[in-house]
Amino acid sequence: MDIFNVISLIGGLAIFLFGMKVMGDSLEKTAGNKLKSILENLTSSRFKGLLLGLVVTAIIQSSSATTVMVVGFINSGVMQLSQSVGIIMGANIGTTVTGWLLSTTGISGGGSFILEMLKPSSFAPILALIGIILMMFTKKQKNHDIGGILLGFAVLMVGMETMSAAVDPLKDMPQFAQIFLLFENPILGVITGAVLTAIIQSSSASVGILQALSVTGSVTMGSAIPIILGQGIGTCVTAMLSAIGANRNAKRAAVIHLCFNVIGSILFLVLFYALHAIFQFSFVAR
Repeated sequence: MDIFNVISLIGGLAIFLFGMKVMGDSLEKTAGNKLKSILENLTSSRFKGLLLGLVVTAIIQSSSATTVMVVGFINSGVMQLSQSVGIIMGANIGTTVTGWLLSTTGISGGGSFILEMLKPSSFAPILALIGIILMMFTKKQKNHDIGGILLGFAVLMVGMETMSAAVDPLKDMPQFAQIFLLFENPILGVITGAVLTAIIQSSSASVGILQALSVTGSVTMGSAIPIILGQGIGTCVTAMLSAIGANRNAKRAAVIHLCFNVIGSILFLVLFYALHAIFQFSFVAR
């Protein structure tokens, strides 16, 4: 990384926050009873909310995008904080689909056209085009507001992509990948996974690096488990960024996302290593 990457990172953050504001303001204008009632039906129970978050994240392959949308909904008053809990939990489950896709397509092998088009980075330009048409060539205020939502989301995605592109050179640096191999202590492994994922702002890229190292035998299962848990924590950075300038409940939703991953990682580590102490799992051998 050089100074130009740092400038791109800062610019990407500014674009991301601007897109968040545009989307939030437009959502607030269009937040009628109909939209609220639809979301209430979809999240009427924790289980329904969990399924919604799981399905949406599995389709678009980005828990960050799902969580950012939830923060935007809460900030605009379309969704209540209580409704977001299930969706956030589901998003964390749905994001594991990306890891499975990476493992079944040969780490770097591209997915099908349909899978590629379902990624936010692929359909965001289409949403931007539709949004600008609605804003420039229609006269109804409602259409303008809907266009603002689509355009704001597209700009937000461009900001995310710009930030990711700014730090993208890091994932191809052997020295960066080797950091995954430095720490054998489980706690340090979690911290490593969290920090590196937060830096490159993509759990998918981070998981891809780890899987590539695992294929070579450089990383054992015992080393990988804490790092994977840390990657789940590191991916929360996007949601935390989206809460900048948002209202209190929107900030709380981002914190819930972070706490879910942190607490879940701690509980899993304690349970796993307690069972390992009893049964001595052979696959944990370093």
